[in-house]
Amino acid sequence: MANNGLTKSYTAEGAISANTIVKVGAADYGVLQGAAATDKLIGITTELAASVGERTDVVLEGIADLKLGGVVARGDMITSDATGQGVAAAPAAGSNNRIIAMALISGVAGDIIPVKLAPGSLQG
Repeated sequence: MANNGLTKSYTAEGAISANTIVKVGAADYGVLQGAAATDKLIGITTELAASVGERTDVVLEGIADLKLGGVVARGDMITSDATGQGVAAAPAAGSNNRIIAMALISGVAGDIIPVKLAPGSLQG
């Protein structure tokens, strides 16, 4: 269950699914769905999807509900897959992989789980 500490409204610069990770867009206060662990990830969308040009609420702090794109164990640090879904983060040689949250419970692809927002990076 989400317990959003800080939620801000942004403009969707592309189609954005519900409960997914977003990254900074091309314009100020614009966001795009996350597409890689190296993206500049800033938060997780709420339960409402958005089309291009629509407003979307993004959880920046607190606990958010996130759709998973793979197996995650509680306590794992989370990053984005190619579709903005959460996957376990791992350092990669020569890369600056970003993390957005920590899993509060375990889950598998397709599950929506609570995560604690904890932005950071993993150096490879």
